[in-house]
Amino acid sequence: MNVLTWIIIGVIAGWLASLIVKGGFGLLGNIIIGVIGAFVGGWLSTSLLGLPYDVTGLNLISIIVATGGAIVVLFIFSLFRR
Repeated sequence: MNVLTWIIIGVIAGWLASLIVKGGFGLLGNIIIGVIGAFVGGWLSTSLLGLPYDVTGLNLISIIVATGGAIVVLFIFSLFRR
């Protein structure tokens, strides 16, 4: 995947996660949360849960995995924010 694909997935995943968790950080923050969420979601789904899903490109599965990871990242971030 190239950098543009990571940014697009980051924007979508970060935005969806901010809607679900009810906290937003703007466009740049959503990109960062989404890209970190893609790494976290990919690691959680493959290594921890043993699922065959990973962030492999600009497709629905990658967006779902990245959004799940971004939700986890936002939840952990909210624990330290308090």
